[in-house]
Amino acid sequence: MYANSRIPESAQPGVHEHLLERVAKHAGSDFRKPFLDYNKAAFADSLAGWDGHAPLILDAGCGVGHSTIQLARAFPDHWVIGVDQSEDRLSRKKPYPDALLPKNMVFVRADLVDYWRLMAEAGIRLARHYILYPNPWPKIGHLSRRWHAHPVFPFVPRLGGRLECRSNWNIYVEEFTEALGLLIGRPVPWESFEAPSPLTPFERKYRDSGQTLYRCVVELDPQPELEENPS
Repeated sequence: MYANSRIPESAQPGVHEHLLERVAKHAGSDFRKPFLDYNKAAFADSLAGWDGHAPLILDAGCGVGHSTIQLARAFPDHWVIGVDQSEDRLSRKKPYPDALLPKNMVFVRADLVDYWRLMAEAGIRLARHYILYPNPWPKIGHLSRRWHAHPVFPFVPRLGGRLECRSNWNIYVEEFTEALGLLIGRPVPWESFEAPSPLTPFERKYRDSGQTLYRCVVELDPQPELEENPS
């Protein structure tokens, strides 16, 4: 059946007790994993069609690419990059004919562990950055497999812009905000939300299954408030 998705089950009742310790350790350490050649090539390919001026949007872990396509249509003056590690998922971006796909977007197959670091090392700044429904890895012992507890996570806020993470598991989003808040030095809010126009097939299925959806949205480059005119 279609609308029969289940919320991730876990023995973990709240934020993992070792999360902040893990994040602080990664933030204070150099992550020197060598870049794989195919990821370096994918990074170059993702920017080959960019004019160097259009604001950038990264759809990290884009899956079958429906979200990337919707974002490119919603922001026609941006260059939108959809990255996923699975060639099979990327090949299933149909039923959209290639001729009807937006021209301001590109799909590349890459490992985000390398891709995020390559972006940061190149000094790339994003306008918007989406991490939509990542694998929650809900078992207590799988903490290190969640993006916010991975050694690569300190590179994520360095890319700036409007960062948004969505999940159907509230603990994932709460942990994401705790980890991000530690890295940027200020509290990060999270909330439940409705999705009248789902960005991904997962989001549509979770919504239609009656599940509550959660998200974190944060401006990593907040604009300073204008001083009031003393007169």
